Amino acid sequence: MTTDSLKEIHSIERLLIESANSECTLGNETQTLSDNEINEKYLKGEVRIVTEQARYPLETIPKLFSHANYYLTPDFQRRHRWNDGRKSRLIESFIMNVPIPPIFLYETDFNKYEVMDGLQRITAIKDFYNDSFSLQELEYWPELNGRKYSTLPEQIKKGIDRRYLSSVILLKETAKTREDEDKLKQLVFERINSGGVKLEYQESRNALYPSDFNKYIVKLSRYDKFCDIFNIPSRTIDEDLENDRIGEELLNNRTFSSMKDVEIVLRFFALRCMDSWKDGLSLNKFLDLFAKNAKRINGDSRMKLLGEMFKESIDLSYAIYGEYTFCMWKKMKSTSEFKWTNEPNMVIYDPIMQVVSNHLQDNEKIITNKDAIFQKTKELFENEPTLFNGRNTNVTYIKTRKEHFEKIISDCL
Repeated sequence: MTTDSLKEIHSIERLLIESANSECTLGNETQTLSDNEINEKYLKGEVRIVTEQARYPLETIPKLFSHANYYLTPDFQRRHRWNDGRKSRLIESFIMNVPIPPIFLYETDFNKYEVMDGLQRITAIKDFYNDSFSLQELEYWPELNGRKYSTLPEQIKKGIDRRYLSSVILLKETAKTREDEDKLKQLVFERINSGGVKLEYQESRNALYPSDFNKYIVKLSRYDKFCDIFNIPSRTIDEDLENDRIGEELLNNRTFSSMKDVEIVLRFFALRCMDSWKDGLSLNKFLDLFAKNAKRINGDSRMKLLGEMFKESIDLSYAIYGEYTFCMWKKMKSTSEFKWTNEPNMVIYDPIMQVVSNHLQDNEKIITNKDAIFQKTKELFENEPTLFNGRNTNVTYIKTRKEHFEKIISDCL
């Protein structure tokens, strides 16, 4: 990277560090209100959500939610998908008239909606009426296994058709500004997902801190070399994450489906702003704080610069370590011999990427001396095994590991 590019990146990072430090200071301030002031706040309707409810006959779902007025893939939707067995059990619940939780919609404009919660239920119903799967794994109606909607007995079809899917709609009147709208969606998403299947940390961040930067790191997570290192299926020709065109192999990849891949990219940028990591803050809370402030990163040129730095850092790391990139040289309990582990590890990824990204201008020298760097890395693992314990994720350990790798690179240049 050029000197000017690196200067621009440093200015972006300083902005984020200052913003995070300011927020931490403001966050320590508390506001005390009297009972009268609290009552007045309530009567004014502050922090009060305007909703209405609706019920949709199941047979209308495919047509209704295929309409342009309904946006089914907003940023806060999760990546994993229901398999046919789980879809079938939902249909069995409708047959038995088991109460189904409502879906949540947000009215982005008059009569235009985002699906905040319930996408999987909507998709399952649409697929069922479109004969896209056969019922399976039914517990109380096993005699219907193998049937599609079109082949069900007439009375069963009529019974399903008279069921409804309930919804709670958050009306546009609730939020007066775009900022209020974002806060409202974040609040509701967090509350309605406080039960059920636990959200992964990055799934929450993706929903709670939407930004152009967040969308960009989702794209960066599909960088070919990055995917190769972390055993994530590479991009296909027809892949389109924004429009939910994702292959089954990718969806079944745990790193992708949990959004761990996006978190790994986020870690790189966040840890370059470690000066805003305050004592007592966990790694996940620090990543939350960075993701929240990353909305200050704007402009295609800035995004491109950051993306180039990430890709070049990945490439340089691979040029040094090859198939063992971000893996650990570890003593095996069974043989007492040292061997490379098979999977990349965050306690290795973090310091290597931090150090390498600070030496991109030394690319050629580093590659020339890669054998020496490789050997010194093995020696570090042998001499400091406890330093790379995965449970040690506080800022002190991360900085110490970074210092060790910095010495390795500096000594070899």
